[in-house]
Amino acid sequence: MGRLHKELGLGYGTGMMATSLLGSGIFVVPAVAASLAGADSLWAWLLLMVLVLPVAFTFARLGRAYPHAGGAPHLIGRALGLPMEKLAAFLFLAVLPVGLPAMLTLTTGFWHALFPLNDTGDLLIQLGTLSLVLVLGSRPSGASGLVQLLIAVTIVSLLVAVWLAGDLASYAATTLPAPSSVSWGALPAVLAVMFWCFVGLEAFTHMGEEFRRPERDFPLALLFGVLLAGFIYFAYAMAVVKFGLFGDERTNTTSFPVLLAMLFGEPGRWAAALVGYAACFASLNLYVQGFGRLLWSMADEGKLPPSLGRLNRHGAPFAALCWVVGASVLCVLAAWLFQLPLEALMRYANGNFVLVYLLAMIAGVKLLAGFWRALAVVATLLCAGVFVYLGLEAGYALVMGAGFVLMRHWHKRRAAANPAACENGGRQQPDRAG
Repeated sequence: MGRLHKELGLGYGTGMMATSLLGSGIFVVPAVAASLAGADSLWAWLLLMVLVLPVAFTFARLGRAYPHAGGAPHLIGRALGLPMEKLAAFLFLAVLPVGLPAMLTLTTGFWHALFPLNDTGDLLIQLGTLSLVLVLGSRPSGASGLVQLLIAVTIVSLLVAVWLAGDLASYAATTLPAPSSVSWGALPAVLAVMFWCFVGLEAFTHMGEEFRRPERDFPLALLFGVLLAGFIYFAYAMAVVKFGLFGDERTNTTSFPVLLAMLFGEPGRWAAALVGYAACFASLNLYVQGFGRLLWSMADEGKLPPSLGRLNRHGAPFAALCWVVGASVLCVLAAWLFQLPLEALMRYANGNFVLVYLLAMIAGVKLLAGFWRALAVVATLLCAGVFVYLGLEAGYALVMGAGFVLMRHWHKRRAAANPAACENGGRQQPDRAG
């Protein structure tokens, strides 16, 4: 389409994908998984990389065939019609009230390793982090790509240093349990926790339109980023198991600073805090930028008010990004004011992501052919299984989806009674496939 500046190549794209998947998970989830299954969790990491590949390949194939800033909702709309596109976009944006405060809480947590902070200090760091996202988002996408590539390189370099200082290479051969000794029946619960480390694929699809050669570089960047993130998780999980840095919640959440302080002293503690914050910021940045591009794309196509469809002088969808950041600020203030617990926020957000994944995989079944359609079927079954396994934790997504359907039904009835009252930006959009 050429609607946005094409700033991204394979290197920047791989860095953005890998860092969006790492986020805060790299420093917490391996310890949580080890608490549930001990050394057996190492097999769970390898198994998860295999299981997530059908989803990654399906997103890659769809992104190659239909590069678009609308991301997963656009793909769902092409296959299932405009109402489903709007539902997916709503579910995606409905993550804001719960997911963004959770991500920002994790982001500020690393500063507690360096300074004694009260609740007000946490709030100021969170608002400052959103300001950085806004500044970075006012520049072309290449700026975000460069920053996130540097963060990915830093994380990999730090983990290489951990492996060398901890002599993990010689330890690796004896750490991975023999397959015959693994309690395979206990791994599904562990995999359910680990799956969230690979949430981020759908956000990356919003960047497809900004690759210089999307037909080649977008799918490769997505797949390389997934594999790179998977091996980084496995490498850190090996260190967590070796040094026994898992157990209760406090031990799990402080495993990274403790490990680096153990190996490198006080400089290690500072490195852990700075790199941890950078990794969380990278993940947060991609999500917020993705939200902004989603709104901009829908406005550009007449599905939302045209004021959201403006680009700034750098060709960035800054007006839509300002709206997203403004909404994020309100959500953060609400979470801070009512002291909403982090775990509850994360559980509610998880259901939305999996439901969007499920709809996108169903779209893959309809849009793709041959081998890729079969792979999309496998990915659909995987996402459906995860969503069912969530149980009550999927309630937020179901309530949000049901609310959207009821609101749309009411809007249609009102439009039938008074069409002039329900125009969208001066234009009514028919219900049609993208």
